Amino acid sequence: MKSLVSVGFTCAAMAAAGILQAQEAADAVAPEAASQGESAALSKSAQASQAAKAAGQVVEADNWMVAAANPLAAEAGAEILRAGGTAADAMVAVQTVLGLVEPQSSGLGGGAFLVWYDAATGALTTLDARETAPLAATPQLFQDDHGEPLKFFDAVVGGRSVGTPGTPALLEAAHRRWGSANWASLFEAGISLAEDGFAVSPRMAQSIARDADRLGRYPATAEYFLPNGTPLAEGQMITNAAYAEVLRALSKDGADAFYTGAIAADIVRTVQTAAGNPGVLSEADLALYQIKERPAVCASYRAYEACGMGPPSSGALTVGQILGLLGQYDLAELGAENPESWRLIGDASRLAFADRGRYMADSDYVPMPTKGLVDPDYLAARAELLHGETALESVAPGTPSFDHAGVAPRWADDESLELPSTSHISIVDQYGNVLSMTTTIENGFGSRLMTNGFLLNNELTDFSFRTHRDGVPIANRLEPGKRPRSSMAPTIVMRDGKPVLALGSPGGSRIIGYVAKTIIAWADWGMSVQEAIDMPHLVNRFGTYDLEQGSAAVDFENALTSMGFKVNQRDLTSGLHAIEIGDSLKGGADPRREGIAVGG
Repeated sequence: MKSLVSVGFTCAAMAAAGILQAQEAADAVAPEAASQGESAALSKSAQASQAAKAAGQVVEADNWMVAAANPLAAEAGAEILRAGGTAADAMVAVQTVLGLVEPQSSGLGGGAFLVWYDAATGALTTLDARETAPLAATPQLFQDDHGEPLKFFDAVVGGRSVGTPGTPALLEAAHRRWGSANWASLFEAGISLAEDGFAVSPRMAQSIARDADRLGRYPATAEYFLPNGTPLAEGQMITNAAYAEVLRALSKDGADAFYTGAIAADIVRTVQTAAGNPGVLSEADLALYQIKERPAVCASYRAYEACGMGPPSSGALTVGQILGLLGQYDLAELGAENPESWRLIGDASRLAFADRGRYMADSDYVPMPTKGLVDPDYLAARAELLHGETALESVAPGTPSFDHAGVAPRWADDESLELPSTSHISIVDQYGNVLSMTTTIENGFGSRLMTNGFLLNNELTDFSFRTHRDGVPIANRLEPGKRPRSSMAPTIVMRDGKPVLALGSPGGSRIIGYVAKTIIAWADWGMSVQEAIDMPHLVNRFGTYDLEQGSAAVDFENALTSMGFKVNQRDLTSGLHAIEIGDSLKGGADPRREGIAVGG
């Protein structure tokens, strides 16, 4: 069996050479990178980071670090951090560039979850910038005239799926709380790239080509992504003057420029007049939108606590449940190469996903057993189901205690579909603040509606299309003003009250498995952050074990099958970005995507 640590993405011999060799290699990498659109504007440190990633090395720095899904975005954040800005300042620059150069994944028309560790106070908190359902939306929004759920893409493409965006409000809220740099300066990189042009990255070009039919449905979207009917090609230089104007408006007037006035009117017009599938978003929905600060959800694992975003995200709860269920098993002794480790991880994930499907939704709208789901006694009792040598024949939700005594509503299981997309940002600044943020427009290219140079989300399709099952209500059903359940899992791992790891990933509901696996590989199997990210994926949510095709994960197929698992080989394209925080900062970026970690 090939080693999971030697995954074929990288060269172990090069990794041993260290970061100094990567710096020396940067000059050789830079011309090729620039020819592919990764811009001569990248700093030496960013070029060195590209070389380090290619060699499977961690990026190490003493003062600050940013890891993001595109080199131009990572460099925009690095410029802010070099100048003394905070992690919150850098995030604004990173996100505004990502919305331009990786528009299929996140942007101003979407939403995000942010986890923040404040070095000055030692406090950990989260900001919820999840999109909201329009006030005019009904629970039957995604049902046909016979009360049956619409087909997924019939619901996605057009205005029906668009929720009230939260990302612009998040940029302002984070900066007001934790920023120190001049607000307008944080938009300069995005404005410059939008006006002067940037080269289409390989991933952006591939995404456009795969989705050309849907992108061609609406004129403004087609004009940008399919000029003259031809998909944008890798390396092609493009500009986005409309996007630059929106960034200028934000830099001058803050988030109000987005949520009121001409931009808001254009968003509403685009949604409500979408041919064939109009939506019900209104200017009132935009004007009323608010960020919500919520307490972090933390779950114990070994000597650590994994902390992240609670409801309406299922991310921290489900990751926390997986880790909590595994806490009594010695995965370190079993090792990464042992099929028994993956039996335990796979069935722990199935048990956690059973609870997720039954109980997890927007806790502002439905009672939630938030504390009960990660209660150590509850998880210890559920973990007894993992004793044995074969896969569980079936799994069912448990019975956690609800947060309010005497409240135990009956819910039916959800069936909402989350397809891979999204982006993740991890940042540590020189002051010791730590940011972990996952950001999205949901499906690739969201609703496929474009206005003012940015795409609008299809976040409402994260709700269950059904409202009830056999007369029993579904917790994640659509309701006016409600926030759809998410799997985004921005995470900060703590030890003795201090942050030691910041990470997260895109990937739909598989985000949860990607993040849990990376924490286990780092905490139990002693891998560096880059090795833990590189390690092939084995993900089980609902019974079938997905193995990352073309990797060492497929060598487990026979063993897992003999244990009773159904197995499927498939692409598992995570986008993990992680920073380990210790005597120095050590960053890693996923070889499956285009991101890098940059430090100084």
